[in-house]
Amino acid sequence: MGTEGSHEPLIISTKEDNSFGYIKKPSFLLKSTKWVLKIAMWLIFISWASFLFLLPSDPVNNLYKKFVTATNGTLFGVTGSIFLIYSGPVIIIAFHAIIYLKITEGEEIQEKKEKTASFRLWTYPVIIDGPFGVVTAAELIGIVLFGVYIIWAVTAYTITNISLLPLFQVTDAGKRYVILLELTGLRLGFIGLICLAFLFLPVARGSVLLRLIDIPFEHAARYHLIAWKSIGIANLPGVISLVAGLLMWVTSLPPVRRINFELFFYTHQLYVVFIVFLAMHVGDFIFSIVAAGIFLFMLDRFLRFFQSRKTVDILSAKCLPSGTVELVISKPPGLRYNALGWVFIQIRELSWLQWHPFSVSSSPLDGDNHLAVLIKVLGDWTEKLKGRISSVTGDKSVTDSLLQPNFALKASIEGPYGHESPYFLTYENLILVAGGIGISPFLAILSDILHRIRESKPGLPRNILIVWAVKNSDELPLLHSLDINSICPHFYNVLNLEFQTYVTRESEPPLEEGKIPSYASSSKFPAPVGGGMSSLVGTGHTIWSGAYMVVSTIGLVLLVAYLNIFYINPYNITHWWYKGLLFMVCMAASVILFGGFVIVLWHLWDIKTATNVEKNSTISGLGHDESNGYKNPSQEGFVNVIKYGKRPNFEDIFGNMAERWGNVDIGVMVCGPTALQTSIAKECRSKNFKRTSNEPIFHFNSHTFDL
Repeated sequence: MGTEGSHEPLIISTKEDNSFGYIKKPSFLLKSTKWVLKIAMWLIFISWASFLFLLPSDPVNNLYKKFVTATNGTLFGVTGSIFLIYSGPVIIIAFHAIIYLKITEGEEIQEKKEKTASFRLWTYPVIIDGPFGVVTAAELIGIVLFGVYIIWAVTAYTITNISLLPLFQVTDAGKRYVILLELTGLRLGFIGLICLAFLFLPVARGSVLLRLIDIPFEHAARYHLIAWKSIGIANLPGVISLVAGLLMWVTSLPPVRRINFELFFYTHQLYVVFIVFLAMHVGDFIFSIVAAGIFLFMLDRFLRFFQSRKTVDILSAKCLPSGTVELVISKPPGLRYNALGWVFIQIRELSWLQWHPFSVSSSPLDGDNHLAVLIKVLGDWTEKLKGRISSVTGDKSVTDSLLQPNFALKASIEGPYGHESPYFLTYENLILVAGGIGISPFLAILSDILHRIRESKPGLPRNILIVWAVKNSDELPLLHSLDINSICPHFYNVLNLEFQTYVTRESEPPLEEGKIPSYASSSKFPAPVGGGMSSLVGTGHTIWSGAYMVVSTIGLVLLVAYLNIFYINPYNITHWWYKGLLFMVCMAASVILFGGFVIVLWHLWDIKTATNVEKNSTISGLGHDESNGYKNPSQEGFVNVIKYGKRPNFEDIFGNMAERWGNVDIGVMVCGPTALQTSIAKECRSKNFKRTSNEPIFHFNSHTFDL
């Protein structure tokens, strides 16, 4: 282990190097199918978005009214036509997405043919300090388009409202003002419904749509939390829905959410009140405008309810010297995730209500039957967890506690969630910046890359710099919870790996710096049958999750049809609020009855798959030495620089990498506090703005689940 000084990488990569072997290309039929699906989904989305944007104009609005009027009196009536126009495209894209995700499942990242740097809108930070945090160029385009739509729609509808005033034949100025105010309220309410159509799409954690565009829930949720506003008419259902919506909105503001997360979490359960009374407020046909997003959210929430009911075996638990807890959790072999995944964990012995998100610190290639998480002890819940683990030995001061055979610690798990694909593999050059426990996902990334190098897979990073800032040196063993050389002893033949660690609150190394402990990866744990995580999650199995959505959608159509045939039409039901409530009941019933049927079959299949796992099979832990001792890892093959009493100077670090690596794409990933993310985003933007033709482009990517 080195101290402050100047180091060069052990090998220098060259553009001509081709160390990854033969690259298997996908078949022509597969590529063609993917392109057809992509084009179809883009055409549907662009057509739908264009319709929504142009709807305030008279020509499009008149065509829309003619179509809706023509469907009046049919089986599904006006409600069916509005659902088809507003919600149908979202459902159809979701159906296409199921097929697309299935045929691309398990595809290997291909090596980039073009070696020079290229701009990517979605990784180019433009706005740093704002209500949405770091905003990339692609996100800014979306925000601007949304703002343009709001301004255009308000302007167009205002002009239309003014032109309608003569039709009311009112000469009194006060009454004309009241009429104009009522018309404006109705128009703004409609604009609010269009915005509401997008409200629930970002918060369906396992949504096939988020998986399709590879935007994880924790990134998409920031637009759900901050941007939403509700406008309603002051009747009783509307007032109740508005009050519930305002409570959710106020408690989701960053100051409230950070001070009291539980208040935010529990207040957000009012979404049930908000949705039900919104349906009663606007009626069935207007509610159809926003039905697609709400329906997809209901599907995701119902599935998460079933997954979270199952208790999961914690195979091992350990308290590290740095005030960090490591849990190794049992999972079924078929449950997919990638190295940037994360899970929600509930331990009922500690609390029946609290769920907490944690990044996965293991790679899916570490073992089929487990995943690991690192948990920083920061609050009451984590303190209770540490105390519960330490109590096994009867000594609270013990820092290394392995679960005993008679010790049963179980958890409920939701997830895993995160990026659909391991996008970090698309960069040949990586800079990973972590603050404190933020090193956890990067340990998973590094493990994943090392496994892939050992298996000679194509398209892997060749240069990796890890910059890690910690407060105290007792956090350093976290870095060595991954035994690099045991995974891939000769990785340095194809990978330049360098660590720069900054201990900010200590001016000099501890007296026994050379004996900093780390954990070896030697223990084996049994793979219990039936005790692993449930695969009942949107990201768990594409075929089953797709069948769940398709069957539930068919069920919704059938229930609405039967309702119209046998009740609404024969009995001439006309009350808007009542029809809205009935439509909401049909949505819930289709999820529970039809979707529940698929869930039962999926669960039985899950059990059958689990029983095929041999009872005496073992898994490699993200390791525990069976002697409960420490082991110093070999430092052979990579550079490790530790600097005390300093903070990283990112301008110098990025400048050095720019000189060393040249005109290439550099993926910059950051996991840590908001201030750290902001600092990295500013440096990426600065370097890109000042870039010359022979310098790299820094692509900013943040990894956070701060809701």
